[in-house]
Amino acid sequence: MFSSIANIFRIHDLRRKVLFTLFFLFLCRFGAQIPTPGVNSAGLRTYFEEQQRRSGGAATIWSLVNMFSGGAFRRATILALGIMPYISASIILQLLTAVIPSLERLAKEGGEEGRKKITQYTRYGTVFLCAFQAFFMARFVEGLGIGVVSEPGIGFRLTTVFAMTAGTMFLMWIGEMITEFGIGQGISLIITVGIVSRLPWALGELWSRLWFNPYVDQGGLSLAHLVLLVMLFFFVIAGIILVTQGTRRIPVQYAKRIRGNKIYSGQSSYLPLRVNYAGVIPIIFASAILMFPATLASMSKLDFFQKMSTHLSPGSTLYIIIYVLMIIFFCYFWTATQFDPIKIANDMKKNGAFIPGIRPGKPTSSFLEFTMNRLTFSGAIFLATVAILPQMIVNFMPISYNISQFFGGTALLIIVGVLLDTLRAVESHLLMRHYDGLTKRGKIRGRLGR
Repeated sequence: MFSSIANIFRIHDLRRKVLFTLFFLFLCRFGAQIPTPGVNSAGLRTYFEEQQRRSGGAATIWSLVNMFSGGAFRRATILALGIMPYISASIILQLLTAVIPSLERLAKEGGEEGRKKITQYTRYGTVFLCAFQAFFMARFVEGLGIGVVSEPGIGFRLTTVFAMTAGTMFLMWIGEMITEFGIGQGISLIITVGIVSRLPWALGELWSRLWFNPYVDQGGLSLAHLVLLVMLFFFVIAGIILVTQGTRRIPVQYAKRIRGNKIYSGQSSYLPLRVNYAGVIPIIFASAILMFPATLASMSKLDFFQKMSTHLSPGSTLYIIIYVLMIIFFCYFWTATQFDPIKIANDMKKNGAFIPGIRPGKPTSSFLEFTMNRLTFSGAIFLATVAILPQMIVNFMPISYNISQFFGGTALLIIVGVLLDTLRAVESHLLMRHYDGLTKRGKIRGRLGR
């Protein structure tokens, strides 16, 4: 393992990509410490601590927003909105692409020019959502009382809108730069680094609740709780890795081909269909959509929005039901937009390949679609189960959501999924330059589908 890590820095191109990525991720964490002008961070932190105490450690909309922003939301820094407005704009555009024919043609047939226009529309949507959310954020902070904002008024609101919008656009630019010139998927890495930055604080809170700590209150974590948490942690990680990298291998047979005087015998291969084709995208999409209306409802003082905030608060029955349904929906939605069985069947037919027992053409595409739908259902159920696991831990153990989120749920799914994708990208560079991979087998993958 250590020799493989050393090989990363022996390859000039890979070393440059890794250092480039680390530098820009450092800029993200540095920007998360810059406060918005006019905000008293200490007073704001006191408010959120009081909210956390009143909720009894359960998940709140603020804890979820704060998790995705890497703690920047709790301090109202210039990166308080995080990258979620960009993700929300991407979701909206994906949905519009599926229902508006002109956008669908632009995405599928427009080529590089079409992709640039889609990206441009996404950026416009991001600016609009940032300005909208930042304005409500400024109103919310002003309503917390004297001392939190030094000079409330229109000047503070405009400053907050410009500062937070610029911060999110800066994160979006960093994500695109990492994707293009670094290693891994930039937006996902930014979210992951923000979540991991909360880990030391969560470990400190976990320590304060252990039974042998002299300062722990009555009803802290027992030895049985601690052992169960550790076992659950490793089991969930193992399950995420297996499902994320698990595939079903569809056997593919190539017909005999005659070229000149040579006859090439048919070869056997396989088509790998991933169990979790969408990765962590459904979790991020579902969380982003649920956070947006709940955040606006929490910032409004109207009775209707207050009731809406209560019903959509994390941990409520309605929230969990909608969350699970949205994860399942986005698993199918993302798979349907990215996996094209008709194109795969046509390519196989052109190359003289076929699935044994299945006729080429439409029967092959129908078989692939049916198989992928079954695999997607299994992956979606697993994702939904792991996503609600932290709330179940909070209900049965004396720990807060800030701790339980690292034993399952959105945080652990994103961390494991993004790290696997990044390690896979690093390993592909190592193998391409004839170095050993990060593992002795030379390939990062799960054991499913053997």
